[in-house]
Amino acid sequence: MTYTIRVSTTADEPTVSEILAASYSTLLAPYYAKDVLDRALPLMNKANPKLIGCGTYYVAEHSQGGLIGCGGWTHERPGSTEVVQGEAHVRHFATHPGWTRKGVAQSIMDRCRAEAVSQGVTRLHCYATLAAERFYHALGFETIERVNVRMRNDVDLPSVLMLCALPRHS
Repeated sequence: MTYTIRVSTTADEPTVSEILAASYSTLLAPYYAKDVLDRALPLMNKANPKLIGCGTYYVAEHSQGGLIGCGGWTHERPGSTEVVQGEAHVRHFATHPGWTRKGVAQSIMDRCRAEAVSQGVTRLHCYATLAAERFYHALGFETIERVNVRMRNDVDLPSVLMLCALPRHS
């Protein structure tokens, strides 16, 4: 393995934003109309400081330095403070385009699942982009429905609500 997974820190915020911008602008382009991305990407490409510092957001760090991926989970539903016992939500996953299909995102998800299970989470929800649906299916998520995620009053992003059952912590 040429990278490690660790909890993100506030110092990672600028680099996480760079990863989000590189990943989303490249990997989402085949799945969305240009006008949709022109409105959505400026909102998606900025790291969320609250998420970065929450303790359940992770980065993949290359052994020679530099971040190559990010992602995490929260008990709170995205965009709210709502918490449902036993449920959690996948948040802001991205892999630098030069590192896709090398297990980076799966390694981050493995860490997320292990931590979530240890905290009593039994259901993991995800609002996946159209580009990420196959990735999440491969990890055991099932598609619940197609949705439009409201990012701002004038910006909706076609997405896929997905769900994965997790084993109970013993």
